[in-house]
Amino acid sequence: METNDTLAHDEHHDDHEMVLSQSAQYYLQQAGKWAEFLGVVGFIVCVFMLLGAIGAGSMGSMMANQPGIPAGMSGIMGPAIGAFYFVFAIVYFIFSLYLYQFGARIKKGIAFINNDYVTEALGKLKSFFKYWGILTIVFMIVYALAIVALIMAGGKMLAH
Repeated sequence: METNDTLAHDEHHDDHEMVLSQSAQYYLQQAGKWAEFLGVVGFIVCVFMLLGAIGAGSMGSMMANQPGIPAGMSGIMGPAIGAFYFVFAIVYFIFSLYLYQFGARIKKGIAFINNDYVTEALGKLKSFFKYWGILTIVFMIVYALAIVALIMAGGKMLAH
């Protein structure tokens, strides 16, 4: 429920007015520069990860064809590592994209005193943190399941 103060503020709110102090605008602009930089670096890292994924897959296949190397694990390890790098590159790309979009939009929003750009930028920042939170929850569940599996495996080994 809105208070009278909020209603009074909304009545006097102009869509072309920036409701941020000069310090807040400066901080957002600086954050935007760093976010854009980190986004670009993230894109470059993704390219290297994809090249690593291709290289790992190729090396694993070549190792499987070498004489004297058992075909079982060596044949699957390269493609498995390549697939892991590929998935990790996609995840990293999404983080980098959200950071880059936040940085580019917040810089435009502050420079042109445009609330729409600032709102879009903050939406991208929200998406970045939401994605990070979901990924954190997924990893916590995976770790919990791994710990339970290790405890069960340890108990089974002690029983024998």
